[in-house]
Amino acid sequence: MSSAEHSAHATSRLCNFHITFFAIVLGLAGFTLSVQKAGGLLHSLHPVSTVLLYLTVALFALVGVIYLYKGATCPGSIKKELNHPIKINFFPLVAKILLVLSVVLLERNMTASFYSWAVGTALQFIASIFVISEWIQHERFKIEHMTPGWFIPIVGSIIVPIAGVKHGFVELSWFFFSVGLIFWMILLVIVLYRMFFHAPIAERLMPTLFILFAPPAIGFIAYVRLTGGGLDSFGRILYYFSLFMFFLVLYQLPRLLKINFYLSWWAYSFPMAAKTLASFLMLSLVHDPFIGYMAWFELAFLTIIIAVLAVKTCLAMSRGEICVED
Repeated sequence: MSSAEHSAHATSRLCNFHITFFAIVLGLAGFTLSVQKAGGLLHSLHPVSTVLLYLTVALFALVGVIYLYKGATCPGSIKKELNHPIKINFFPLVAKILLVLSVVLLERNMTASFYSWAVGTALQFIASIFVISEWIQHERFKIEHMTPGWFIPIVGSIIVPIAGVKHGFVELSWFFFSVGLIFWMILLVIVLYRMFFHAPIAERLMPTLFILFAPPAIGFIAYVRLTGGGLDSFGRILYYFSLFMFFLVLYQLPRLLKINFYLSWWAYSFPMAAKTLASFLMLSLVHDPFIGYMAWFELAFLTIIIAVLAVKTCLAMSRGEICVED
């Protein structure tokens, strides 16, 4: 390969560095928080969560720098992603990463947590307004484009209260929780209608099925924080609905294991982390043995998922299967 061809190939790979790379960072952030919360019951996990935090922040910085460089080198490719009926929903991932990191940092550095939360909340608001406006004014969306990935721009709003209440922004937290919860219920109806009555979801987007149980799981955590740490009927509804959706998705696992590896597989990670966190919180409130078994099973399952995804991603990168044209 000549130097000119090599340069053109490198530019092509950079232009195909998709926004979905931030899903890897979000998955690791959720895993970090899950291990940190489990460390409250198993203290040997504390050093592990610290290492994972440094790794997540480093990877966030790396992916962010590469994506910004892509924006300077291939600005048209970002516009193309913004006009894509599916990829547009992944841009709010940056806000979600900052919001999850703000929760991780609550027990480590309140100042850093606040700034991460404040920037994440502002970006979440901007992203929500922008993406929903695109949905309303669309000329390109079809029902076949609808997947659980459409929850991504909205679920971030439900994360806001988890650290927001701790930082004293109670009413603002209720605002974001209300927006996220209502839009989740609306989108859930549309997603189920699409899956029941239209063509199956494309193979590369099948992993987004895991997102089905993320909103009620995160909603449960946020609701408990907003209501002062207790458990009431609505909190139970959110948790047990997420548990049912988790079992429903697990039933699809044999089919999911047969699909080829795509970067979209990282959609398995954060929802699983959200479900794990919800179970550990529920365990602290009810002390039920079944919930305890579920919490540790989910953490083990999440760990396996992260390990498999990391290995498959590294192998795909070594084979040149990442950063290619869709």
